Amino acid sequence: MGTPFEGYVKKKDYLICIDSDGCAIDSMDIKHIRCFGPCMIREWGLEDHEEEILKRWNEINLYSMTRGINRFKGLAEILKEVSGKITPIEDLDSLLKWVDEADELSNHAVEKAAKEQGSICLEKALHWSEAVNRAIKNLPEEDVKPFDGVKENIAKLHKTCDIAIVSSANYEAVKEEWTRFGLICHVDIVLAQNAGSKKSCIERLLTYGYDRDKVMMAGDAPGDMDAAEKNGVFYYPILVRREAESWSKIQEAAGRLREGTFGGEYQQALIDEFTSNLS
Repeated sequence: MGTPFEGYVKKKDYLICIDSDGCAIDSMDIKHIRCFGPCMIREWGLEDHEEEILKRWNEINLYSMTRGINRFKGLAEILKEVSGKITPIEDLDSLLKWVDEADELSNHAVEKAAKEQGSICLEKALHWSEAVNRAIKNLPEEDVKPFDGVKENIAKLHKTCDIAIVSSANYEAVKEEWTRFGLICHVDIVLAQNAGSKKSCIERLLTYGYDRDKVMMAGDAPGDMDAAEKNGVFYYPILVRREAESWSKIQEAAGRLREGTFGGEYQQALIDEFTSNLS
């Protein structure tokens, strides 16, 4: 496999970047509610306080401005609360320090750190993360699907705009899902975890000759907004718990992109609605 950008060509003046999990594909809630949270409860034996802890897990990872946070950062955040309010978490400081200082927050990196430090908490974090991956793999295929309106709207957008998937998820998983749902034919390039951060992916796409005011990032998490802002491109939010509504209004956003009326009041109103929806 060549580089993620190999063979990419700008075909249209306008570019729409679209995140995958939780934005186009209804997979984020199910992964957190059925996999991430319950696996943490089991790994740390927190069944006696399950309801309260899972509610906070979902608030941190899905329904607040930390939505889309790295899994290990989310874990550190919730275990810090559990240790402070419910029951002490053994060796928690090792995890907090690693999350704060490590250059890479991945299974490979946490495994290495756990061995080097002989840390119980880091070892448990690895076990948890591996269990999460297994649980996600075992989710019934029929339970993961695009949000209502995604397919028809992306097909329509593709008539006037180049379409790039810009996701921090696993490349193979993203490609497989978008292929299975018949979306991939409306996509010009798939940029996932292997292509670098969302910010760097958009930055690289801009080198193909797009004007910044003709580029829009559609996403569901603050990280998507941040990637757009840092590149000086527009941000169109897909609102959590209101995804179908957001997709039903995306043509208006694309129209404004083409007419040059996206900036200013319209963009600010979208950002205000996005932040208030997550607070």
